[in-house]
This record gives sequence, structure tokens and C-alpha cells, in this order.
Amino acid sequence: MPDVTTPVLVVGAGPAGLATSLSLSRHGVPHLLVEKHPGTAHSPRAHIVNQRTVEICRDLGIEDRLLDVATPADLMSNNVWATSLAGRELARLETWGTSAARAADYRAASPSPMCNCPQHVLGPVLHEAIDEAGVGEVRFRHELMSLEQDADGVTAVVRDRDVERDVTVRAQYVVGADGGRSRVVELTGLPLDGEHGLAQAANVWFEADLTRFCAHRPGVLYWNASPGKDYWVGAGTFICVRPWTEWVMLFMFDPSRETVDPKDSEALRARVHKVIGDPSVDVDIKSLSFWTINHVLAERYTDGRILCMGDAVHRHPPANGLGLNTSMADGFNLAWKLAYVLDGRADPSLLDTYDAERRPVGRVTVDRAMKSVVEMAAIPAALGFEPDQDEADGWASLERLWQPGDEGDTVRAEFRAAIELTNYQYNAHGVELGYVYREGAVVPDGRPEPPNPRDPELFYRPTTTPGARLPHAWVDDGARRLSTLDLAGGGRFALLTGIGGEAWAEAAARAAEATGVEVAVFAIGTADGLVDAYGTWGDVRDVESSGCVLVRPDQHVAWRAVAATEDSLAELAGVLARVLGRAAVPA
Repeated sequence: MPDVTTPVLVVGAGPAGLATSLSLSRHGVPHLLVEKHPGTAHSPRAHIVNQRTVEICRDLGIEDRLLDVATPADLMSNNVWATSLAGRELARLETWGTSAARAADYRAASPSPMCNCPQHVLGPVLHEAIDEAGVGEVRFRHELMSLEQDADGVTAVVRDRDVERDVTVRAQYVVGADGGRSRVVELTGLPLDGEHGLAQAANVWFEADLTRFCAHRPGVLYWNASPGKDYWVGAGTFICVRPWTEWVMLFMFDPSRETVDPKDSEALRARVHKVIGDPSVDVDIKSLSFWTINHVLAERYTDGRILCMGDAVHRHPPANGLGLNTSMADGFNLAWKLAYVLDGRADPSLLDTYDAERRPVGRVTVDRAMKSVVEMAAIPAALGFEPDQDEADGWASLERLWQPGDEGDTVRAEFRAAIELTNYQYNAHGVELGYVYREGAVVPDGRPEPPNPRDPELFYRPTTTPGARLPHAWVDDGARRLSTLDLAGGGRFALLTGIGGEAWAEAAARAAEATGVEVAVFAIGTADGLVDAYGTWGDVRDVESSGCVLVRPDQHVAWRAVAATEDSLAELAGVLARVLGRAAVPA
């Protein structure tokens, strides 16, 4: 007999596992989360939180808590390239939608702002909310040892490290959210496709008051562009953890040429001082950690009743800040499907759509992050920096930036073009919000997806194409302003319609009776409905006023009908059944 029986066992308390646990809690699904470490992340790690992730936190009821502990978007605005913080500045780029040219795009796209919230700050927020919900149980210092799957469930052996005792857990489903060295992936044998260990990197977490260097040019990333390439000079990037006193210095190094000693605080402090450009600054080294650059995606995310997510299945550089965000979206996608399957509202085949929907997003994430790293090489190339170049030659090359005449003009133009190219890393709004589930728990309506008139990686285009995230528009209920995203989510399906669409309420009731699944109906623009005060919903709904947009619990469009016709109204129940993995509506 197992020691513990639970519907879902979640392995790993990183962003993916915690988001899954909190989502399951909001759906009322009992579960057990185990983590081999003593707590959530103990160092900054991932930190960029994009709008989609803040929207997910909004739906989970913790947006305000997140924003209370995070660095706001206006203090994320600058990427700075300089020979040192105290030295000569070379360039800046306004990032994360904070420039005058991009701020309107970001504000129009979402009710939620971006923010900077390092993983060791975000983790406790999620964990606290899980504890408060009282639905799932979290056990730290519990390490997964083995998994055995059969037709009815999964038996796991988990070692309680506090007492060195094995606990047998019987679960209907297991979620593998245990990071880049995933034990779940190892035990299940999920094949990983790609390249491992492409480069070696280190993170130095430190405290230093750098207010006088940064407060006038607030940002998340400060790039050191000092000449000389001996892996100590010109290869450090400062990541702001808390303005302007807590930092991570990221640097690359070649292990075949150099050994970085974690115990040599003086050497690390000297490197930090080199990047600051002022040895008088008091620097307190907190820790050093190592990581590698990988370009890897699992060939599949699932194996029967075992479903994997996050860094367990997509491993890539931190460029674009997509790792934490993609991981939490994995969990948000899977949790509602588990909830609906476990209580019988959906067929177990619904879980097959998790891989069909999320793996293509993982492919885009892995490839975009790797491409961004490659594109960064344009910056040292424009400055004339070369491998193993000595400092004198490097400075001579750098001085061309301020040289009058044609040669100087050419260098300046090439350098500016290289800086602008990084927009694909720091202002990739389309990548962050614009992904569409083209296969999975969606029912296409036969209409082509509208083309994006602008660069689809840089610019998000709202659309109600089935599989897309529901477009945001502000509406009013007479007492408060709501986002259309607030109408969706909350663990249930929602149907949005308008003037002439009154019959959808009855159709939704029939569909709910036939499937046992609630469909909340919201009329926008009708005399007694929500007010489309700005006219935005009318602009982005892509259907006639009498039509409808059916939205899944994860705020992605499941189906839409252009207009309320006899045929489309009759189709709703069957559509809902298809989305839930049922072949037909029950008699």
C-alpha cells in the first residue's frame, strides 16, 4: 500500500511546478508537490516577468502581491553598454516596451505590466499562495528516486531527506517540473534533441550600492564593453536584482583556459570592481554559481501519465527572458486540463493536447533565445573587438567610434545597427504574447489567420483566431473597469458576444447541460451588458456583434462564430465536446 495517494504528484518547486500547484489549487485539485531542496530558489536566477506571466498571476489572484515585491517596468527601461559603469558610455537601448515608440503597444495589449522579479523573490509569493489555498501539500527536502507507471496511475518513491526514509506515492498523474537536470525526464527516458554545453557561464551574486552609476539610467542589464578578451576583462554583464544595491554579474569563461574558484572571493571582487570601474565601491560577494548554454528541446513532453514542463523539456540561454515565462505558461496550460480530466468533465485525451500546444511554443522559445545570443556577436564585431585581442589594440579599435570622417561614420552606423538588432531580444512583444495553438484543444473556424502588417516577432497583433490568447480590451460593468481577460479564466469557459447575440445565452445553457461544463456568457455592448466604452473590443473581436468568441479556462480562444445563426448556435455544444476531447455530446 502506498504511503500517500494523490490525484497529482508535482516534482519540482521552480516556476513551472509552483505555477502548476497554484493553478491546481485554484481548480480545487488535491495534489502533492515535492522538492529536493530545502525551499524555493535561494538565488536570483531567472528574473524577467513578461506581460503574459503577470496576466497568469492576475488570474491566479496574486498579481498585486507580485507587483508589490517586483521592480516596476519604469526601472527596467535601459540596456546600457559602457566600458565600465564609471567609464565611457557607448550606447543605450530602451527595453521591455518602455520607449516612446513601444509603450503604447504594451499598454494596449494587456491589463498587466511587465516587471523584474528574481526567482528567489517570486518563489515565496507562489508558495505562500499555495499554502493559503490549503488544497495542495508542499514537501521540501523530498527527492524523487523512482517512477513506475501502469495503466491506472504512477507509483513514485520519494526520499524524505530529513529522516532518510522512502515514501511511496501513488498518483493518477505526475508532473515533471524539476528543471534542467530533471530526474523525471531521466527516469521516463524522454528523448532530448539539440546541443548541450555550448558554453560555460558563471553568476556572481553580490551586494553593492551602485546608485550613482545607475539611478539616472535605470535598467536591468548593464553590459561591459571594455577592450581586451582574456575572459576577465570585457566579458561581464550586471543584472539588477534590486535597484541599486543587489546584483548578479554574469560572465562567460573557457574552462580549458581558466579555472574559476568559488572560494576566491578576492578574485571575484576584483572582477566586479573592473566592471564597475571604481575599486573604492564596497562589494559583498554572496555566492557564485555555474551554468551552461544549451539549445535543447524534448522530442515530446509526455509519456503516458507523466507530463513534463519547464526547463525539464526546454533548455536555452536566458536571452529574451523567456525561460521563467514559458515555464509558468506550461503549468497554466496543463493545470486546467488535469482538473477537467480528473473530475470527468473531459476525456483523458485532452491531456494529449498539452504536448501539441506547448511543444511548438518551446521550439520557438529555444530557437529565439539561441538566435538572440548569436546576434549579440554583432556588437563586438562592430567595435572591432576580436578573440585574444590585447587591450591596447582593443582601445585603438574602440576609439574609432569618436573619429570624424567616413570611417568613423561607418563604425558608428554599424554599431548602432548592432544595438538596434537587440530589439529582437528586449522588445520581442510578438514572441511574448503572439503565440497561437494551431493544434490541440481548439476548433478552427476555417478562416485564415490575419497577417501581421508589422514584424511578428517585434509586434503583437491581437486576434481571436482559435488558439490565440484572448485579446485584451477594457470594458465596464457600471462599477469598475475590467479587462476581457478578467471575464475569461477563473477555471471556467467563457463566451463573449454582443448586440444581436442574445441567443448565445440559451445555446450556452444547452451546451452546459449536455457536457456538464459551465460556460459563462458575457454580452458586451448591449443595453444591459458590459460597456465597450473605448470601442476596443469591437476593433479586436474579429467577429460580428452577434457572433461569439468561446474562451478556454487558460484564456486562449477555443472557437468563434462570425454571427449568431441557426447553424452556429446549434454547433456550440458539439464544439465544446470536441474541445474537451469527447467524440460527441452525450445523449
